[in-house]
This record gives sequence, C-alpha cells and structure tokens, in this order.
Amino acid sequence: MYDADEHIFQLRQISVFLENRPGTLALATRVLADAGANLRALMIAETERFGILRLITDEPDAAVAALTAAGFRTRLTDVVGVEVPDRAGGLADLLGVFAGSEISVEYMYAELSGRAGRALLIMKVEPRDDALERLYDAALY
Repeated sequence: MYDADEHIFQLRQISVFLENRPGTLALATRVLADAGANLRALMIAETERFGILRLITDEPDAAVAALTAAGFRTRLTDVVGVEVPDRAGGLADLLGVFAGSEISVEYMYAELSGRAGRALLIMKVEPRDDALERLYDAALY
C-alpha cells in the first residue's frame, strides 16, 4: 500500500541564473559548498545566452543568501518530490494520478540519491495544491 506521508515531499527549489561562459557553474557550486549547502538534486536547462541551474539543497536559505552575496540571481520555488518504485512503469503510474485533470507537469528531474528501491522525482506542477491532493489520495504502491 502506498503511504503518502512517507513518499511525498513539499520542497523548496532554488533556481540560479547562470551566464553561458566557462567557470560560471563551477563558481556557483563552490559558493554553495562554502556555504555548507549539500546538493540533493539538480538539473541544468540552457539557452544560447544563459542557463538555469535548478537545485534542491538541505539549506535553501543559506544557499540563496550565499549565491545572492556572490552576485548570482536566484529564485525560490515550491516543488513536489514523489518517491516512486524504481521499476518499469513507476513514472507512468505516478503520472496516471493526474489523468483526467487539468494538472500540468511543467518540468521534472530526479534526486541524486534515493532510498533503496525507490527514485525521487521532483516536479513543478500546476495547480500545485490540486496535484498534492491527488497524490495524497492515490494508492499507488
């Protein structure tokens, strides 16, 4: 049986806007390391002129403060983390919870280290409260 309380997480994601030039990502990660912010998950999206580093850390407030002090533009966003079984169909089952609704998954990425036999998927969903309600009501596993 799926236990929503143990497998759904409301997370604060940091978005960092990076110039597309050598060393920028290395500098941002050094700033995070020096602030003691342990990275739990990340993804990088890029365009021709800039990149967006999206990350989850155990110290979001300290990370934002350090990045801002170092001159980086940041934004905090509420996202949802959902643990799914690490098996074929795990993602399909998760997304099936939203079937027939107006819930949109804007983007998704995975945690760097999940618990044994599970993957943690991090999603930006809209409307977030509706998505959380469906996830808590689901009996996936």
